[in-house]
Amino acid sequence: MTQTIAPRVRTLVLLILAVAGALLAGAAPASAHAALTGSDPAQGAVVDTAPPQLSLTFSEPVAVGDDSVRVLDPKGERVDKGDPANPSGTTYSVRLVSGLPDGTYTVAYQVVSADSHPVAGAFTFSIGAPSETTVAVSAQGSDEGLVGWLYGFGRYVSYAGFVVLAGGACFVLACWAPGARVRAVQRLVVSGWLALTAATLGLLMLRGSYTTSGRIGDVFDLELLGDVLQTKTGAALVSRLLLLAAAALFIAVLFGAYARTADADDPDRAAESDGGEPDKRDLTFGLALGGTVVAAGLAASWAMSEHASQGLQAGVAMPVDVVHLLAVAAWLGGLTALLVALYRAPVETPVGRDAVRRFSRLAFGSVVTLAVTGVYQSWRQLGSWSAFTDTRYGQLLLVKIALVAVMVAAAFLSRRWTQRLADARVSAAAEGTERAEEEKQPAGTAPAEASETPKTSEASKASKASKAENDAAGQDSVRAAQLARQRAAAEAARQKRLRDADPNRFGLRRSVLAEAGVAVVLLAVTTVLTQTEPGRTEQDARAAAATSSSASATGQGSGAVSLTMPFDTGGKNGKGVVSIDLDPAQAGDNALHVYVEGPDGTPVDVPEVKIALTLAAQDIGPLPVAPDRIATGHWSVSGVQIPMAGDWKVEVTVRTSDIDQVTVSKNAQIG
Repeated sequence: MTQTIAPRVRTLVLLILAVAGALLAGAAPASAHAALTGSDPAQGAVVDTAPPQLSLTFSEPVAVGDDSVRVLDPKGERVDKGDPANPSGTTYSVRLVSGLPDGTYTVAYQVVSADSHPVAGAFTFSIGAPSETTVAVSAQGSDEGLVGWLYGFGRYVSYAGFVVLAGGACFVLACWAPGARVRAVQRLVVSGWLALTAATLGLLMLRGSYTTSGRIGDVFDLELLGDVLQTKTGAALVSRLLLLAAAALFIAVLFGAYARTADADDPDRAAESDGGEPDKRDLTFGLALGGTVVAAGLAASWAMSEHASQGLQAGVAMPVDVVHLLAVAAWLGGLTALLVALYRAPVETPVGRDAVRRFSRLAFGSVVTLAVTGVYQSWRQLGSWSAFTDTRYGQLLLVKIALVAVMVAAAFLSRRWTQRLADARVSAAAEGTERAEEEKQPAGTAPAEASETPKTSEASKASKASKAENDAAGQDSVRAAQLARQRAAAEAARQKRLRDADPNRFGLRRSVLAEAGVAVVLLAVTTVLTQTEPGRTEQDARAAAATSSSASATGQGSGAVSLTMPFDTGGKNGKGVVSIDLDPAQAGDNALHVYVEGPDGTPVDVPEVKIALTLAAQDIGPLPVAPDRIATGHWSVSGVQIPMAGDWKVEVTVRTSDIDQVTVSKNAQIG
């Protein structure tokens, strides 16, 4: 049975890792958690006289540096002076050189939102009348590319390490005290500590490049590292490292002194087994209290530097986020420890019904806590029902809710197998008693049921043969010791075969493995969710962009460009025509509409439409555009930023099935 289970386990684990990797690799770059909601002069505006300063307004406070805001004239020369100032709230301003001539000016900004994510962008405004400009704007932010990918991967590893560390320790203390002596469980918890420590150090080193240049060479820039240590995120990472030092001491005591006092016969009442062991009770209480404090501190290092620390009711949101993370760790980390114990626990220390039941109660309490805190977090981050389907954050949240529902269903199956496991343990105990009685029979007496139980008969014969050999050896102690070891090994192998052949235990293993598989994907979705712009902020940014776009179009008049391109993806129903309308087709804000029609001219829906704009002459782009579906065959997006006039290449990728897609393109004169 073990040989049958192992390939299935390896196959399922590889499949789970592949799904999680695809989810992380396929996720869009981390969206800015602070959005530019306004500027003075406005994006794409044409003003009569040169303004004395430029002001930018964001949806939440941001961190600015010396070069966070740059204003460039048509020749690419900087015309801003001094550091950005914060006159009020979320508005930041920079002074401009006096007497600026007429022409189009480019504004480039790169700041860090208060929840630790970089925010970058560019737009133009004009003085007197629009003009040509030689400014080239990079299409890649500092949070993209290799550094951005490494930072995102580090975040995933840090979450996973925390879950395994805190949840594994909680499982040992609250559910299965003998697990403190099991080498596989020890390795699991220590691996969680190592993963969290390594990921935290990596994030600290990557942070400077992640929020500034995005270059891998800047990872070892000590000056950047010094700047990071003075930020809120840097302080949170350093605090996490200090707490991990305390966690190392906790692990040493848990798998040292506590493991030596663990009672295998009654794990949940080890401190009370003899009725008078105050030292053991004190040790258990001290570990539980100290572990909770350390785990809460580690969770707070995320809450104080990310989503919960900004926006509505931050004073309430941060402790709620800490409780949410602790519940996640207790559930998912405990589930991982249970899975390891079911597959790797030694024969003499099996995971019994009582331990699984205790974990079931712990998991139920964690799920209830997650539901309550999750409802509050969803309301705070989304703000409206429409944000569930209209924003990327809401869509990911729906996926997360569905995965939690699947895990709860799998947990229900685990509870059923646990109840059946009780009967199996009674049968196993009866079998062990019968076998002990058989071994006490005099030599030469055969068991009554030998003909019905071949395995028991063979074991009895082996035992008699061993006794005969031992008697023949006489005083040969070495031979006796060897035979004793052989008998012990044979008995251990027999018990392991019986345990693995138990259909109830096998069913429990399978259901817990399914839960753990969903948990891996759930953790990946949660990591992507923490890097995605909250739905409330995204909708506010869209509204501001739509207002700015309308004002720009009104001031500049209509100069819309229409492009029509036939496509053929090669698959079934893969032919059609895609049309692009860009209005007003000027530098600055633009509204873009996409229409997809079949060969007969009727509107058709396709799974995905993507747009990319490239100005090859100035080495700008491709600038990605993600339109939203409006109606059948119609997609639209407002606030498309085109930084300068020129002959732009418009690429459209149309996907008609899971594997069939094609990219078509045309050039359009903008401005």
